[in-house]
Amino acid sequence: MNKLNEQELTKRNIVQLLTQLINAYQSTRTERQEIAIQFSSEDEEFSLLEELELLTVNIRGYANQIQSTGHIVNKDQAIEQLQALRVLNVPQIANFYFGSNGNYEQIKSYIRTLDYLRLLLLEYLQFQSD
Repeated sequence: MNKLNEQELTKRNIVQLLTQLINAYQSTRTERQEIAIQFSSEDEEFSLLEELELLTVNIRGYANQIQSTGHIVNKDQAIEQLQALRVLNVPQIANFYFGSNGNYEQIKSYIRTLDYLRLLLLEYLQFQSD
């Protein structure tokens, strides 16, 4: 498969994953309400849900740009930011993800999908720089 086809396939996957992510977010409402109560953060700057929201806004923003225009403005900066936005590098998210044994499976699935979208975005941007 040539590079252009791979890039187009990656773009389609990004668009599809973006739609899945939006739907998944809506289906996590009940879990998010429980998490807001269970994991309040007096000693953290941002709560677990706020950290997740920040990641979501950044990653979905890039995906929306690719969906609508096929590229991202300030590509090098976007690559740097996406590399730094490792979802499980955020302590509250990692502690929640690995510490809530068997609970909150919908939100955990959302977290995995969000990180996968981040990786696909990086792959897509790296196609553009080759």
